[in-house]
Amino acid sequence: MGGLRIGILVPLSRPGWVEAGQQLLGGMELAVREINAAGGVDGRPVELLVRDTAADPQRAAAAVTELAGLQVAALAGEFHSVAARAAATQADRLGLPFLCSSAVLDALTDHPTDVVARLAPAQSHGWRVYADFLLAAGHRRIAVVTQGGAYWESGTRILRERLSADGGSVVELGPADVPDALAASGASAVLLLTGFPEPAVPLVRAVRRDRRLSDVLIGAPAGQPEFAEWARLLGAEGAGVPFLRYLPERLDPPGARVADALRERLGGEPSFVAFEGWDTVTVLTAMARSGSADWSGVRVTGSRGPIRFERVPGIGVWQWAWAPVHVADRDPAGAGRWRVLHTG
Repeated sequence: MGGLRIGILVPLSRPGWVEAGQQLLGGMELAVREINAAGGVDGRPVELLVRDTAADPQRAAAAVTELAGLQVAALAGEFHSVAARAAATQADRLGLPFLCSSAVLDALTDHPTDVVARLAPAQSHGWRVYADFLLAAGHRRIAVVTQGGAYWESGTRILRERLSADGGSVVELGPADVPDALAASGASAVLLLTGFPEPAVPLVRAVRRDRRLSDVLIGAPAGQPEFAEWARLLGAEGAGVPFLRYLPERLDPPGARVADALRERLGGEPSFVAFEGWDTVTVLTAMARSGSADWSGVRVTGSRGPIRFERVPGIGVWQWAWAPVHVADRDPAGAGRWRVLHTG
């Protein structure tokens, strides 16, 4: 009897966010190691067939087709929304179950489907939590520095709608407009809706080193400060930048066990993306044991709490509603420490 094959899509080369891909894959590999050490799935070892998307939609779609030909039982992964959307569309076309681990764009598919499910909170949910954090902290006029693209444009729209409903406003700037246009904008916070490390890293430095902007909050809702490369490149200048983190404030005992195992495997502090990877494999192997491809029947104890999938209005895929969400930053008073600033 052959192994249970799962096709994995992750960004492992540029322009993809390589560290996020490595964390996602590391969490998956840990779960596979644990499951296989316990006898696999009904005696079958779990095998991961990994493909690098490099955040490229065409490459992601082609990988789905290739993996379907290799008779994988399901697909999983992807961090970048544009690549995840292409993968979800192709998986739906082929009728191959796809569990999206990390991408948050609401419209993963053009129409409702029973084939695709998602673990990460939809962008409309998580980014509203971030907007609520800004409002609670007294920020009413916000600048966003954006490069354009579906993910960033969607995020800007969500922030504008939530802030305007409470009397706030959003002004859009291009990367070249910082710091002069930011200083003239009257914004008390600037959000970096851009790629990483370029241009996010030089933008942080430009704001931090401009005396006119000493009181301006820098934010990065997409999660760039979560990763070690952020701290390595920016040092103390990268602290105090709030971002969305899909973890509970405190892990329960099962989650704490997974965290310890992830630290050992990854050689450092795991990001929330590594937990998403572990949860992904846990869900898919539980479905394989049940012999059903029905997402609505999933009941799994994940590393971040009980997981079940629902139909959420406005979301065309089966959704875990919702993974834990909080706004956090790196503590300026202590390297390697985190502060939870707001809980959704």
